[in-house]
Amino acid sequence: MRIALTGEALIDFTASEPGTLAFLGHEGGSPLNTAVACARLGEPTGFLTQLSTDLFGERLMRFLERNGVDTSFILRSDAPSTLAFVERTPQTNRYAFYTRGSADATWAPEPLPQLPADCRFLHFGSISLLQEPAASRIADLVTANAGRRVIVFDPNVRPSLIPDMAEYRVRVMDWFAMADLVKLSDEDAELLAPGQPVDALAAECLRAGAHAVIVTRGGAGATLWRTGHDPLTVAAPRVEVVDTIGAGDTFTAGLSVALLAQGVEHPAQLGQLADEAWRQVMRFAATAAALNCTREGADPPTLEAVRAALAQQDGGPALSQS
Repeated sequence: MRIALTGEALIDFTASEPGTLAFLGHEGGSPLNTAVACARLGEPTGFLTQLSTDLFGERLMRFLERNGVDTSFILRSDAPSTLAFVERTPQTNRYAFYTRGSADATWAPEPLPQLPADCRFLHFGSISLLQEPAASRIADLVTANAGRRVIVFDPNVRPSLIPDMAEYRVRVMDWFAMADLVKLSDEDAELLAPGQPVDALAAECLRAGAHAVIVTRGGAGATLWRTGHDPLTVAAPRVEVVDTIGAGDTFTAGLSVALLAQGVEHPAQLGQLADEAWRQVMRFAATAAALNCTREGADPPTLEAVRAALAQQDGGPALSQS
């Protein structure tokens, strides 16, 4: 296991007909999507969570196993599965979550799991940090692995689940301080620092202790900030977008997979990586995310598909949906 992820696993019920109550279910949750993306991109990946023994939990377990994710650290519970309902709009997605008392929200392993020695990256974030006891145990797990593995934080802010946004913004600074690599969307940035320039928020993350901060802007690409370096921006590949669900999760997965390919296995190496290497890392991540957007739901590409798309970008026309 080279990459480990912890957090929620849920069923996304996506509106299949606008204005109706017709929904189609998909396995989801930001950490689960990222775990599947890492595995499809060729890195041995493990997932740490608690799944229900209900019919949804069984479906989630089979989905992880089918995609080659190591499930040996997953606990089981008779608590219900988390459910999310998603309505797509032309600009973004609207969510309704049902999380209270769910299996993943009550994840509280005792003692903490010991990650294998070859694990180099640990991801945390998203709505799992809004529910106790899972939030506290996730923080304990991250603290126990600090300095030994690259800690990746993606807040994946969901305002419908946050009763007090001002309090949440204060808590987020603690999570920034735990992370070596912070990945934010432009929507996250606006919710966390409304009306402020994105580079000001990135600087705040760096002061908190992060070695690198990346903000994605959908079709407008992504920008990297590091202490002592100028910002570095990469463009997003041009694709025909079918669905944006899971794009940010796939981007985050692409970062870890590409950083490992560059030989990054320790937090300090994030700040030492040359601009050109970072450009390749971000281009890989952006291409993986773009390919995810050419299909319905969160459906990350394989490593072979990303390599083929990168080669096509280097020598040919815009990406297709194939």
